[in-house]
Amino acid sequence: MLEALRPLRIGPRGRRVFWALTLFVGLCAPASAYVGPGAGMAAAGGAIVLVATFVLAFGIVAIWPLKAAVRFVQSRGKARPKVKRFVILGLDGFDPGLARRFAAEGRMPNFEKLAAEGCFHDLETAYPSISPVAWSSFATGVDASRHNIYDFLTRDPCNYLPSLSSTDVRTLPRTLNLGFAKVPMGTRALTRLLQKSQPFWKLLGQRYVWSSIVRVPITFPAQAFPNGTLLSGMCVPDIQGTQGSFSFYSTKSRPAGKHIGGQQYQVKKKGQVIESNLTGPQGADGHRTKCPFRVDLDPATGTATFTVGEERAVVKAKEYTPWMTIPFGKITGIARFYIQSWQGEDVEIYVTPINLDPANPAMPISHPFVYSIYLAKLLGPYATLGLAEDTWALNERVIDEDAFLTQAWSIFDERKKQLWDVLEKTKKGFVTVVFDTTDRVSHMFYRFLDPTHPANHGQDVAKYAHVIPEMYGRMDEFLGEVRAKIGPDPDTVFVVMSDHGFCNFRRCVNLNSWLRDEGYLVLKDGRDTSGDWFEHVDWDRTRAFTLGLTGVFLNRKGREAKGIVQPGAELDGLALEIKHKLESLRDPLTGDRVVKECFVTGDIHSGPYADLAPELLVGYERGYRHSWDCATGAVSKDVFTDNTKSWSGDHCVDPRLVPGVFWCNRPITKERPNILDLAPTALDLFGVPIPRYMQGKSLFGPKSDVAVPAETAAETTAEAPAARRSKAKPQGVNA
Repeated sequence: MLEALRPLRIGPRGRRVFWALTLFVGLCAPASAYVGPGAGMAAAGGAIVLVATFVLAFGIVAIWPLKAAVRFVQSRGKARPKVKRFVILGLDGFDPGLARRFAAEGRMPNFEKLAAEGCFHDLETAYPSISPVAWSSFATGVDASRHNIYDFLTRDPCNYLPSLSSTDVRTLPRTLNLGFAKVPMGTRALTRLLQKSQPFWKLLGQRYVWSSIVRVPITFPAQAFPNGTLLSGMCVPDIQGTQGSFSFYSTKSRPAGKHIGGQQYQVKKKGQVIESNLTGPQGADGHRTKCPFRVDLDPATGTATFTVGEERAVVKAKEYTPWMTIPFGKITGIARFYIQSWQGEDVEIYVTPINLDPANPAMPISHPFVYSIYLAKLLGPYATLGLAEDTWALNERVIDEDAFLTQAWSIFDERKKQLWDVLEKTKKGFVTVVFDTTDRVSHMFYRFLDPTHPANHGQDVAKYAHVIPEMYGRMDEFLGEVRAKIGPDPDTVFVVMSDHGFCNFRRCVNLNSWLRDEGYLVLKDGRDTSGDWFEHVDWDRTRAFTLGLTGVFLNRKGREAKGIVQPGAELDGLALEIKHKLESLRDPLTGDRVVKECFVTGDIHSGPYADLAPELLVGYERGYRHSWDCATGAVSKDVFTDNTKSWSGDHCVDPRLVPGVFWCNRPITKERPNILDLAPTALDLFGVPIPRYMQGKSLFGPKSDVAVPAETAAETTAEAPAARRSKAKPQGVNA
């Protein structure tokens, strides 16, 4: 029988079962001649085992044709990989200009070695050059007009109010419909990803290529895909459903009318004890849930004991607690406490935004759902908030630079452990882990590269001048660790990339105020200023407005609730009129040009979602960006102001000024790689056909010395009307 079975190629599992049963039968003792009580049962039992063994053996043979057919069908759908593994290390915001500068200073030997082995290029970024847009293009291989993400924020055309561009997060009432009555059953959370198209790892999975995706932005809520795991990144909310609301508790009285963001509470000491509450998600009664906490201060030792639920942590001033579980009934979050100051009787306590608990996630932050739980059990609790490094707390001076850096690097260390795990577990297939620390530190410490930056007034510039240079050096050391983990494997393609670079942000521009001055935006009752979210805008007379960080919307009739600009010639003419005026705008303080180029969206993007996008994308010169109040739809008195916030570096400028980085351990065949090229490259390396809708090209395809304009390389829709077509096309966009 064995000889008959061998050519049938029984699978490993079938062979194990067969040999186990054969061994079991062989080890059975021969039947005794003794005939007594139970002998009949023994004989019958032995016969049953023998019969069952042969039935199972022949069953395996019988189903072999079916299993062979299944394997054949699967093999036809499997990819034919050209490599064993493709690893992408994402360093958000890593800048090629700074990398070259610090490499020349000897800080980046591992990056120089990688470039010598393979290559180093600037990586052309998305239009507009903002993280949710760029990472969406990375994932899908298409531009913003095809994946539908143009900014962090957009406006709801029905009411002009802001909404998150990438994710719809809301709470809906839950009812039980009995036919004759609807019984209220509390509420349920609804999360929906608004990004269109599909990520390339889904296409890989359909061809049986495994992918491990960790913290790639714009992957929340986690979408199911075959053959892979995913941990969501930007824009995972906190437990309250916001993009990050810290809490600040102080024994000092708060200045009247001053708001510093987050949640502020004045607390009182009772002896050496402070008691207060943390604010959680909305409960079934419509009110925010609360979780009490207690702080016991010990002046003799300089320590404070934090108690939340059943957990306790002892720390000193200027020291973070570990992650502590914050219970809100059945829902739990995690947060860290930090004593920002403790001077005599006055105490100031900062609490990070309450992250979703990865060990008990209240929202779908991973695929499969248990993946975040697995990581928490294996590695301990970790930050899940999309914008985990609390830049706003530093911006509002609730914490200082040291507290921010400690927080940022601790999150980096958490992410590193996750990278080590996926590298160990994914020996074949695709791996990517994105690190945000490089972006967040660049945003908050860029001012120290420019001693004259307005945010440095009255500060010790030298104290933190080392932070960004040392960060690049630290990334070089990290690269050495990563390459040691990967090893000298010729069948592994390794890439280090960023979504965009960085530049100085010295001056704020409120384009709503400029639109007011030019007569395009009108306020009610003769006002010249307005609060957030277009508080006093007269929509019946307003033709243009801006929200977020990247573009200008026209108040289009038939699209906006109170649109007055007629589509066609009127809209096209208005777009060109505003474009030319913005490109001639000068800073009255310096006389410098403010906008390098203002792009008419329809001229550079022709996908199905361009119609919902801002009609104009503003490509600022270095040093300029939308003002903070402009981003929230406010109209200020002045168009230009100094940027005095800690957030002093940015990239929401002309995308040609802030390319990302691209290192690879192999040479590529394209002179000017684009972020749109990564998706088709991944598919090509694993032998998966590249869909025609993707606009990028494989970086290992046929050599081309001419840069293919990736943003419009595969246009499938009609060109924009001639009236809207700009004569001067930005290089690399619509050549």
